[in-house]
Amino acid sequence: MLTKKAAVAAGAGRRLRNAAARVVGQTMDRRAFLKRSGLGVGAGAIATQLPYNLIGSAEAANTAEKRTGSGNEEVRRTICTHCSVGCAADAVVKNGVWVRQEAVFDSPINLGAHCAKGAALREHGHGEHRLKYPMKLVDGKYQKISWEQALNEVGDRLLKIREESGPDATYWIGSSKHNNEQAYLLRKFVSFWGTNNCDHQARICHSTTVAGVANTWGYGAMTNSYNDMQNAKAALYIGSNAAEAHPVSMLHLLHAKENGCKVVVVDPRFTRTAAKGDYYVRIRSGTDIPFIWGMLYHIFQNGWEDKAYIQARVYGLDKVKEEVMKWTPDKVTEVTGIPEEQVFKTAEILAKNRPSTVVWCMGQTQHTVGNANVRAMCILQLVLGNVGVSGGGTNIFRGHDNVQGATDVGPNPDSLPGYYGLAAGSWKHWASVWGVDYEWIKGRYVSQAMMEKSGITVSRWIDGVLENNELIDQDSNLRAVVYWGHAPNSQTRGAEMVEAMKKLDTLVVIDPYPSATAAMAAMVRKDGVYLLPASTQFETYGSCTASNRSIQWREKVIEPLFESKPDHTIMYAFAKKFGFADELVKNVKLEKDAQGWDEPNIEDILREINRGTWTIGYTGQSPERLKLHMKNMHTFDVKTLKAVGGPCDGEYFGLPWPCFGTPEMKHPGTPNLYDTSKHVMDGGGNFRANFGVERNGESLLAEDGSASKGADLQMGYPEFDHVLLKKLGWWDELTEAEKVAAEGKNWKTDPSGGIIRVAMKNHGCHPFGNAKARALVWNFPDPVPLHREPIYSPRPDLVEKYPTHDDKMAFWRLPTLYKSLQTKVKDISREYPLVMTSGRLVEYEGGGEETRSNPWLAELQQEMFCEVNPKDANDQGIRNGDYMWVESPTKARLKVRAQVTPRVGPGTVFLPFHFSGWWQGEDMLKYYPDGAAPIVRGEAINTATTYGYDPVTMMQETKTTLCRVMKA
Repeated sequence: MLTKKAAVAAGAGRRLRNAAARVVGQTMDRRAFLKRSGLGVGAGAIATQLPYNLIGSAEAANTAEKRTGSGNEEVRRTICTHCSVGCAADAVVKNGVWVRQEAVFDSPINLGAHCAKGAALREHGHGEHRLKYPMKLVDGKYQKISWEQALNEVGDRLLKIREESGPDATYWIGSSKHNNEQAYLLRKFVSFWGTNNCDHQARICHSTTVAGVANTWGYGAMTNSYNDMQNAKAALYIGSNAAEAHPVSMLHLLHAKENGCKVVVVDPRFTRTAAKGDYYVRIRSGTDIPFIWGMLYHIFQNGWEDKAYIQARVYGLDKVKEEVMKWTPDKVTEVTGIPEEQVFKTAEILAKNRPSTVVWCMGQTQHTVGNANVRAMCILQLVLGNVGVSGGGTNIFRGHDNVQGATDVGPNPDSLPGYYGLAAGSWKHWASVWGVDYEWIKGRYVSQAMMEKSGITVSRWIDGVLENNELIDQDSNLRAVVYWGHAPNSQTRGAEMVEAMKKLDTLVVIDPYPSATAAMAAMVRKDGVYLLPASTQFETYGSCTASNRSIQWREKVIEPLFESKPDHTIMYAFAKKFGFADELVKNVKLEKDAQGWDEPNIEDILREINRGTWTIGYTGQSPERLKLHMKNMHTFDVKTLKAVGGPCDGEYFGLPWPCFGTPEMKHPGTPNLYDTSKHVMDGGGNFRANFGVERNGESLLAEDGSASKGADLQMGYPEFDHVLLKKLGWWDELTEAEKVAAEGKNWKTDPSGGIIRVAMKNHGCHPFGNAKARALVWNFPDPVPLHREPIYSPRPDLVEKYPTHDDKMAFWRLPTLYKSLQTKVKDISREYPLVMTSGRLVEYEGGGEETRSNPWLAELQQEMFCEVNPKDANDQGIRNGDYMWVESPTKARLKVRAQVTPRVGPGTVFLPFHFSGWWQGEDMLKYYPDGAAPIVRGEAINTATTYGYDPVTMMQETKTTLCRVMKA
């Protein structure tokens, strides 16, 4: 972090009140605080200043009775709305006002700890920098309007565009800040609008994980849990700076270290996580595959692979081994810059200290080879026999608090809720769940072909606006974009984004904060922009899914502030305007809020999710079961997550998906995926048979003896459907009603859950079958992961050896450049010699608008900065604390503070991605609505990031581009 200065240079003169001063007299010493909170990692300045109750109380309003504190106090349990760890907090509410908060010591996830962001949650309870009422841009300035005017004007504009250019001309950007029910309802809403042009934050953080991991063994999610990491004997963090991005997760790692776990951190930057590790390896950004193959080279050479595990449970490893053995130590060092002894030592640590786990985040995913990176990590763990094992697994830390849930059931452009895809059978399944006629839904789309075609991704909406219409795989360019809880500064190619914003007919922001969208749009437009205030998750209720797949229930803390409304209430209001309100809530009762608005009941929405999402086991987590877990947190073991006694006895905390069958079947949830050591009714499982039963004459099913504990079928077997159930003689174990429902169906589409019940409860078998994991993913561009140099590579000498993919003419509806662009910019590193990479800070989260508007957090990190190695700084005459320019090949320039440090190696600079509010050296304060600008503003790194996308998911390249630096 930057050292605070007594005097700040012109242009950065805003100083904040010292947060510590607000709680003087209530502090305790560090040792006492850490003891009380259970915090095992440094939480920064705020942790040493705050009292035990973390945030001082605010008085509850005007009357003498309230001022004297004699009013009623209630405690409402909620979940932090920042990262995906899932930390619980108890909000103390007095006469409707959120007056203080307590960390939940009973939570098996955070054990009473918070990071700086979690400790400052109560700021949401008054949020002076919020978007307070609907606004529209008039002559370049935002003006207050009524909700009635906003709904009518926005609705009329969107309906006019739909009539003129079709439903695909509007793009809907959802949110990983929505709870599960809102994310699900938005996908349903967009379907009834008639388009698949929708997406959310997962596209630009872990879409490559979801695709790569799911295509390896069945589900694209974290296999184990933060808690289970306590059982690891070695841990590899690669592309993850958990100490800042997921601070409270470090509690569990540090417990593991106390028990002897060896921690290796691989990163281009010496991070705070590296400081907690036993061994640090500096890697050239974008060369993960050569490093992983280099480790596997040594593992194979030394016979460290788990041969029995591979034989029984892995398909296609021979093809992978052929590629691995090409990566001799000299080639690995040439490409990655890592000495052979470091590669060998890392491999040895993982191989000789099993079970060993791996952790990755966006440092692995946000690349043009992101899908291949994550598959290489999966293969590493398969070779070591570490998957389906406590203390092992691939512990993939997600970003936002509900990015996992939004991915599972929310607005994905290539799938309906539960990863059902877009085929006619999937639509018919969900039409049945929704109680809406399939033909009516089809009629909302331009055609069945468009109904079954994946939409444009959020990473490319700007090209949906700007691209030549003849090259787009839909009738019209995008004319309207709705930003429903998403930060534009999280997306690459910001300089081009403002050009797309300028060209749109209509731009709508629905968010608790105006976000950078408001300022960016007002910088280039005079009208056609609307800002609608949404409530935070503390002003509504519902479920959210942590990274470990546990689902937790938030209680409503306070009523919506100012004129804000919950997102699902706004969805219903627009559905009425658009003419499909009855269809949207056919199974959901409506309730009146204090202002007479209709609000869909959240519990009913979750029950609808339960009735349809059989694929990933979102069916067993009824509202009642989730609430019971929240009330009985103290009964769950902090290592296994299993309840010991009490009303949840035998269940795993949060019923981590898959929680199969109906709620009445009482599946306990799945703590560790693919674990054959447990019965399926105790959370056990095996790899999914999702890719057929044989390929080229070779069986894809698992070998004999590799099924889950107690299964009647101890060999490999396909997924269950009505035919298999009849062949096995198990059909008559269904009730008569279940037989009617299950006839002609498989386990994913049987609305009764009977096929699942019979397979699991009666016979101990997994409904999705028992197959081998795929080391060879034949349906991907590179069936075996291959190293390919980034499009903007600092090594032109390696581009010819390891070129990127060929261009694609119609990919997610858009032409996408690869080799033609790489060839064009092959030698650009002569002008732009430094690798520019990005990452997180502990003080802020995501695009940062929310956290940079929080005075407690804003005090901790007041300026955007760039970490630059002393050699590179000295070459340009830059000294620590100077203003400097960072310029990319797009010619975009960022004015930031220099932090001269050896944390980054020569040839690399690091910038955090949480900032916005400056534009190429100019403060954008005048473009925000009055009183709603964030306290801390700075350049967004993504103003300057360059073109580059993963060839499977359209993930953006943010971790490896080029730049040059100079003194400002």
